[in-house]
Amino acid sequence: LRRSCLMSTPSPQVLVAVAQQTLGMGKRRCPPRAICLHLAGEVLAVARGLKPALLYDYNCAGASELQSYLEELQGLGFLTLGLHILEIGENSFIISPEHTCQHLEQVLLGTVAFVNVSSSLPHPSVCSLDQLQDLKTLVAETITHLQGLQRDVSLAVSPSRLHPSDLNLCTVFGILLGYPVSYTFHLNQENDNCLALTPLRVFTARISWLLDQPPVRLYSFSVPESLFPALRDILSTWERTLRIRFRTQNDFADLSISSEIVTQPAVAL
Repeated sequence: LRRSCLMSTPSPQVLVAVAQQTLGMGKRRCPPRAICLHLAGEVLAVARGLKPALLYDYNCAGASELQSYLEELQGLGFLTLGLHILEIGENSFIISPEHTCQHLEQVLLGTVAFVNVSSSLPHPSVCSLDQLQDLKTLVAETITHLQGLQRDVSLAVSPSRLHPSDLNLCTVFGILLGYPVSYTFHLNQENDNCLALTPLRVFTARISWLLDQPPVRLYSFSVPESLFPALRDILSTWERTLRIRFRTQNDFADLSISSEIVTQPAVAL
């Protein structure tokens, strides 16, 4: 292991077995070994505050299976208390209520930029949270919801559900996942957007964890290259904050943040 920490880490074989036994039961296909190890790394990164949340999208395991998975990891001493499963629609997020609250409070202070990519626009444009009042209200309501969870420490792992109505889930997910820039678009345009053939700068942050295993991908998001100069300050602040948080932990090594420019005939959000 590339770490010096008092808390022991289960062997890769144990981490894989826990994931496959709890997340691959019944008719669900067991996640492959590489996915199981990457998932464990992502969960640990959430627990350490390196990202506010992760979206579980490896198979159709639901909140109860994820709860069993996290509880098994806690029983092994891999995790401390404090993680939570937040359901939004058919999607499940593993979050740290404390870190997510802190992140959302910063969102309300303007640390996240929004890019309108509605298909009716000739090109993407930057907008502020003040122009998205329904979203701003949801962020405030989510903070209140998570603060209530923090006061209830009787359960080691528990699920809860949010019911955002008539909101762009792509934007909500971008916020929860900790992206410094989140896409938004008009819902009445059937998720179409104006990003086709638009050069995008794709940012990826990775960290090393287990020896002889691929790095854990912390973040992957994009911004239109034409808007990169306007978004540079927010992106720089995000990178600086991530590096500061990285230096406060001993579980991971070798944080790398890279970017590349890609152009696609169509972009799904």
